[in-house]
Amino acid sequence: MSITVLPVATPRTRRDFLHLPWRVYAGDPNWVPPLLGQMKKTMDAERNGYLRKGPHRMFAAYRDGRPAARIMAGVDERTNREKGLRNGWFALFEAAADFEAAAAVLDAARDFLAGVGCDLMRGPVSPTGGDDYRGLLVLGFDSPPVLMDSYNPAYYLDFFTRWGLAKSNDYLAYRLFPRMPKNPEAVEYAQKRYGFRLDCLDPRRLDREVRDIHAILQQAMPEWPDQIPPNLAEVEEEARILKAYADPDLIYIARAGDEPVGFCITMPDLNQVLIHLNGRLLPFGWLKYLYWRRRIEVLRFFVLFVVPEWRKKGVTAAMYVKLFRAAGGKGMKWGEGSTVREENLPMRRDAEGAGGEHYKTYRIYSRAI
Repeated sequence: MSITVLPVATPRTRRDFLHLPWRVYAGDPNWVPPLLGQMKKTMDAERNGYLRKGPHRMFAAYRDGRPAARIMAGVDERTNREKGLRNGWFALFEAAADFEAAAAVLDAARDFLAGVGCDLMRGPVSPTGGDDYRGLLVLGFDSPPVLMDSYNPAYYLDFFTRWGLAKSNDYLAYRLFPRMPKNPEAVEYAQKRYGFRLDCLDPRRLDREVRDIHAILQQAMPEWPDQIPPNLAEVEEEARILKAYADPDLIYIARAGDEPVGFCITMPDLNQVLIHLNGRLLPFGWLKYLYWRRRIEVLRFFVLFVVPEWRKKGVTAAMYVKLFRAAGGKGMKWGEGSTVREENLPMRRDAEGAGGEHYKTYRIYSRAI
């Protein structure tokens, strides 16, 4: 039996790339099928700005003519330039229980990245440069993923190790139950003492909100060896992606006067809806969407950033209090705080201090080319 690897460049290979997960996860009750329309946008450089950051390719492997594995690979030239790196990335890896097919697409990605001058291959990263599908699930296979999180068969861990990939870093997910602090009046005192307020996201002034979030990120994002703060255009693109899921009552910007000093973004777990749609909104998916949308009981806490000079003035605690009150009013039973880089000790302490239980881990792997 033979394996053939093809670049994804024809209607057939694009279709096979897109639909392979339905074969890999057949019968898995924890898999959440992605919306096919959204995944088509992710695969299209004209609609996915991350793919315009440098050369990229997609590959599909076939076992005797049947799709068996896939991968996307590319280069983030801006990050490489600013960090002095020659890294390549890979994303959207999927494979049937066939190591030879998996190795074939990993080989193809490696060879492509080597051909464009990379000396290191890292992934799985987000194919949009955001939080979606980032990392390989290595802990927590017993429940469906929360919105935008990864999910994969456990045998991928063996495939990656056998092929020569090794851990680069982990991202952690925490299960959180709404729990008010013992002294919520202390939060109100902090707001009065330091003169800050929390504003819910105003969709009517989205341009201003995005600019303020971008300004906070430039000051508050830690200095990681392989990441840089997004520019304004990237924040705008991420906002367009998240807009479909957003509930303005769950997104806050902290301001002192007109100065933005912190923000947090929380989303209803739309995966509790998508798991019933089998990847399609039409012709009857909209009815299922409307039915299950009203029954969401879980939130995903995406990000929380506070600029350095405001980190010990109660801003984080105030956002947690406001968020837990809003979540309780919407009937939410619990939330996931994710994904927290393992080296981000302040954020881990915040999550654990709010009662968070580490229950899933997502791993980024790397291999020298």
